[in-house]
Amino acid sequence: MKGIRINITLFGGLILFSISCKKNSSSPPPGKPVAAILVRIDNVAFIDNMYNVGVQPVITIKFSEPLQTSSVASAVKFQDGSGSDIGFNSSLQSKDSLLVIQPNSKLAYISKYKFSISTTLKSASGGAFTTPVDNSFLTKIDSTPKFPVISDDSLLTVVQKQTFKYFWDFGHPVCGMARERNADLTTVTTGGSGFGIMATPVAINRGFITRADGLARLQTIVGFLKNTAPKFHGAFSHWMNGNTGAVIPFGVNDDGADIVETSYLMAGLLTARQFFDGADVAETTLRSDINALYNAVEWDWFRQNGKNVLYWNWSPNTGFAVNVPVQGWNETLITYVMAASSPTHSIPKAVYDSGFARNGAMVNNNTYYGYKLSLGPAYGGPLFFSHYSFMGINPNGLSDAYANYQTQTINHSLINYEYCKANPKNYYGYSNLCWGLTASDVQGSYNANSPTNDVGVITPTAAISSLPYTPAQSMNTLKFFYYTLGDKIWKDYGFTDAFSLNSQWYASSFLAIDQGPIIVMIENYRSGLVWNLFTSCPEVKAGMKSIGFSAPYL
Repeated sequence: MKGIRINITLFGGLILFSISCKKNSSSPPPGKPVAAILVRIDNVAFIDNMYNVGVQPVITIKFSEPLQTSSVASAVKFQDGSGSDIGFNSSLQSKDSLLVIQPNSKLAYISKYKFSISTTLKSASGGAFTTPVDNSFLTKIDSTPKFPVISDDSLLTVVQKQTFKYFWDFGHPVCGMARERNADLTTVTTGGSGFGIMATPVAINRGFITRADGLARLQTIVGFLKNTAPKFHGAFSHWMNGNTGAVIPFGVNDDGADIVETSYLMAGLLTARQFFDGADVAETTLRSDINALYNAVEWDWFRQNGKNVLYWNWSPNTGFAVNVPVQGWNETLITYVMAASSPTHSIPKAVYDSGFARNGAMVNNNTYYGYKLSLGPAYGGPLFFSHYSFMGINPNGLSDAYANYQTQTINHSLINYEYCKANPKNYYGYSNLCWGLTASDVQGSYNANSPTNDVGVITPTAAISSLPYTPAQSMNTLKFFYYTLGDKIWKDYGFTDAFSLNSQWYASSFLAIDQGPIIVMIENYRSGLVWNLFTSCPEVKAGMKSIGFSAPYL
């Protein structure tokens, strides 16, 4: 008998029987443990960090044992990205061994949610839950158009017009130049202003502003540069105060000339000079003033006493202390073109070959995703390498000893596209419709995004400004940005600077150097206007030939 002990003892010839009862000192045996043996969401295996989940998901969990129904409510948690609880319906099926969870209402699109089941869950017999669940997921993109669908040509006009507002409506009220970014009302940017100046003929030709208004804005900018802004051997600083012209240092010892930024400005001014070709006094004077500004830049001074390379910065306080040579392959080709084209302070071919081309060291010639890359770092680097200089320089039919630039710019863009489509880092959102890596704001910082420096951030200017090189891929992406993501990234001045679907981050910023190429490169795709204006400059034709370029337009 259970719990009965019988003792038999021999004592003095007598056999004594003693019977005693003993209680079991241990607790009743525990209930059978329970485990989650299959977790699914919308009929597919539910793993952590899933993406592209529907906004009305059904989560099912199959258990090894029936559940204790009273333990379910406290054990199951459904929360949004901020940790707030999401209401849900739950039901037990299959003799309480299958739990079905569904949110009470639609979830938000492109949003993060977390689903968990803690160890407070019990089996029907009181056993412990041995496999806690803690999975997050991202909901899918809302594919419904956010704006009325219009023709592709009309959409290009809409994008150009809205983006130009950054330079026109948000231009600095005193100097007329472009503000560095929309969060700073005082700082104006030299290079970004050059981009905005290049966009002005586009705006006039498209009817966004009148020729008279465009001329007046250029007169304001040129007057400020001529009479107010400080010049350092004819060059301008990277940033300046839009009210006073005072230099705003870009970095340590960078409180004077920036020859690269100056080259972007001068390219814009020469483009405007070619556009404002009227015989009246106003346009004649504007052209004369632009010539004076360009001719005053001492490009050869930035060779540091005759070296065969240009140097990026010069400070009136510390000289060439920054000491960064301007070398390719990157966005600074235009700097050497503007220097070679100068009627007063030009550089010889040896400076281009040794300085920018590094005697051929800028050549790549490797193949990525099936496309040969003539120049630059692995995978091509950020896409602005193929935008900034080629806003004015037409790469079509252009070549020199180092590359065919039509092939270079097209393949650079295609490599960037193929990388994002392949998505080797598995970032949510990357696709053939959502691509484009270039320098831009990222969450909490700024980054030169590229295939070798990819933090999951897409920058609209990257794909859109590649429209002349990858027309089908770029147009599809522009439509995706506008129609599908427009409720998140289309604002007062066009597309905001950058976004990450992977981390549900959308920049609120606009940057002049990112907005300008959108307007200009769309126009170069549509009509070639800016390419035609810039390359019609006689100085540019002569300068490009002098350093070894050939093209039908030279």
